[in-house]
Amino acid sequence: MQPVSIRLSRCGKTFPDGTRALEPLDLDIGAGETMVFLGPSGCGKTTTLRIIAGLEAPDAGGSVTFDGVDVTPLPIEKRNVGMVFQSYALFPNMSVAENIGYGLRIRKRPATAIRQRVGELLEMMRISPLADRRIDQLSGGQRQRVALARALAAEPRALLLDEPLTALDAKLRDVLRLEIDGLLRRLGITAIYVTHDQAEAMALGDRILVMDHGKVAQIGSPRDIYQRPASRYVAEFIGTMNRLSGQPESGGFRTAGGLLPWADAPHAAREAWFRPEDTALADAASAPLSGSIDAAFFLGDRTRLFVSIGNDKPLVVETAERREFRIGETVGLQVDASRILAL
Repeated sequence: MQPVSIRLSRCGKTFPDGTRALEPLDLDIGAGETMVFLGPSGCGKTTTLRIIAGLEAPDAGGSVTFDGVDVTPLPIEKRNVGMVFQSYALFPNMSVAENIGYGLRIRKRPATAIRQRVGELLEMMRISPLADRRIDQLSGGQRQRVALARALAAEPRALLLDEPLTALDAKLRDVLRLEIDGLLRRLGITAIYVTHDQAEAMALGDRILVMDHGKVAQIGSPRDIYQRPASRYVAEFIGTMNRLSGQPESGGFRTAGGLLPWADAPHAAREAWFRPEDTALADAASAPLSGSIDAAFFLGDRTRLFVSIGNDKPLVVETAERREFRIGETVGLQVDASRILAL
């Protein structure tokens, strides 16, 4: 099955009680692209996914097209998409193999073709030994693999995943994230992935759509979203961001902790934004900024410091220095001026 291009035109969603879940949205998703919808609970990402799937209808005037063909009136079973739900939605009264083959049986495929396709998917997901197991005999990771296999069984034109790893522990999420990424690359399928987890979005998405209260805050590659956030909301939602209050001064940006070298500071700038990894420790006597350590957390490969410089909240600094840091210790800070943003 060839991957499908998807277009949403003026797709908004207002529920019968008047709740406005999604403002009118225009979006193009390329054939074979992995698009991630990222945002907090209630931002409209799952509503958008359900409109693409055919589980929700857009407001009047909105349309969904697959390869230029209008599928807006079609229900999910007529759109030939595979969907993986947060709850997996597996049938407890069926075995693993029966769950995977369910959609093929509904489509009245020949029994031999079903057995062959189920066998292929069991092998692809590395769960062949589990074929006859009941669902309640599986771990969370095994259930997720079954759900993926079932969604792919009918060779869908697009794969839709709604927070598929939320119920799993952190280590298993990392493992399955890697497996899902490899699977999507091998299949070349159009995929739309909903998550509130920034790490998942950055790892899996060709592009990320960041949502805020039913609106698009920014669309871009993971690198663009992280390095060039379009707004304060995106900057603070994606990763950790330091914010320093102050005002431009000849040669830099004057703050409570000192003069931050920032030659390109806009005249109207009243805040400087930068990432922890763009901040380095330096000699306190000669560094442009200095402050005292409020807290230090040893994370194994690095130490995360919270440094108070008289701003409204401490700066976050990450260092690979292999020494212990004392609370109250004075440290100097340097910031890569090329990485400072005015938002």
